[in-house]
Amino acid sequence: MDLGTPRTANDAARPPAPRLNSDAPWDAFDPQAYVDHNYGRLRSDDAKILEVVRKHFADHFRDTLDATGARLRGIDVGPGANLYPSMSMLPWCETITLYEHSAANVGYLRGQRESYDAHWDQFWDALCEQEVYARRVADPRAAFARAARIEQGNLFDLGERSERWQIGTMFFVAESLSTSEAEFLLAVERFMRVLEPGAPFAAAFMEGSLGYQVGDTLFPACSVTTADVRRSLSPFAEGEDVAITPVGMPGGALREGYEGMIVACGRRGPA
Repeated sequence: MDLGTPRTANDAARPPAPRLNSDAPWDAFDPQAYVDHNYGRLRSDDAKILEVVRKHFADHFRDTLDATGARLRGIDVGPGANLYPSMSMLPWCETITLYEHSAANVGYLRGQRESYDAHWDQFWDALCEQEVYARRVADPRAAFARAARIEQGNLFDLGERSERWQIGTMFFVAESLSTSEAEFLLAVERFMRVLEPGAPFAAAFMEGSLGYQVGDTLFPACSVTTADVRRSLSPFAEGEDVAITPVGMPGGALREGYEGMIVACGRRGPA
């Protein structure tokens, strides 16, 4: 018998209270458990995302950069313990800021910077199916070590920054930080506003996510659709043009409580 506060019919019908980004224990995030579950092998859904993103960046830069070397400033907002979004920008970047909130994930990223673990090689090999990756980056570990700038910070604070970046990624972040639609939209806006006009971007999302567990800790999510993703990005994209690719679950579900993955690519519009 429950001897706590009695529940009424109205209580039963009341939706759960929103769980905001500030409510979640981000420093308790277990990066090794996350990597082991998500990135120990290259799944078919990640392979599809890499295919879309490598083509988008390669097409964008095909006629704009010569072979003299990488010169751009890139940013990956909220990398967590995932290196492949940053790796996707390596051929064109002199520096890549990995802007991460969780102290635990910052520690993981710093530990990977000088020589990342061998399982990330399969993700680099997938990127190299677009020939520009292998042509412009002879040694991806050395290139990552030179380019990576690990910085701890909350993405909602990016609005206070004066820096602007020339290429950017944000994977599985905006919809995976709270249950709030308003915070989802604000997270996308913060990401897009730190990009220079014309900067190519790639963003990935869990579709229909109800939350997720990392190790023993539950983290919140906002359930989004392809329409929500387009609505969040279009106001900041060049010509409001965003290429949306539903990825689904081609290799089966990664975990319970989501409906697939979505990748979105475009260019930043006028500021």
